[in-house]
Amino acid sequence: MSYCTAIDAMQPEERKALHKNYHDNFYGFPLHDDNELFGRLIMEINQAGLSWETILKKESAFRRAYDNFSIEKIAAYTEKDCERLLADAGIIRNRLKINAAIENAKTLLALQKEFDSFEKWLEHHHPKTKEEWTRLFRNTFRFTGGEIVNEFLMSIGYLSGSHDEDCPVYQRIMAQKPKWKE
Repeated sequence: MSYCTAIDAMQPEERKALHKNYHDNFYGFPLHDDNELFGRLIMEINQAGLSWETILKKESAFRRAYDNFSIEKIAAYTEKDCERLLADAGIIRNRLKINAAIENAKTLLALQKEFDSFEKWLEHHHPKTKEEWTRLFRNTFRFTGGEIVNEFLMSIGYLSGSHDEDCPVYQRIMAQKPKWKE
């Protein structure tokens, strides 16, 4: 079942509205801001083993806890910041996921130096199959398995499948020229 049809099957209305906002305004739309791209990766990593609904409910807490997903700030986090995050009930308190965010921010700073931006690094490697992307991400970042990479890349328009062709949002995404369509 696609995300498009899953929303219609959800109950109660509060859950449906939470998913509908993400579905209609974020999922599958190309992102161009490095910090937002990184934020989406953090969210996908934290979703591992949990429901996407849990992550959507905690998005604003993630944003606050992780300095609005600032790559530069997160890369400078110390053990004190790690402890602060582990104590923050508003986010997922998993040391492996927290450490992955910090180490991935450091990796992104290096990629930004080499490629000028995270987005340009992604563009440099486009196009790839899901399997090729997964290998690249596993060799570059921490805590990035196949499902995380797939959802991350679908959510930012690099892999197809985020919406059914008959979904009203599909045409809005197509107007923004997602990378997978090239």
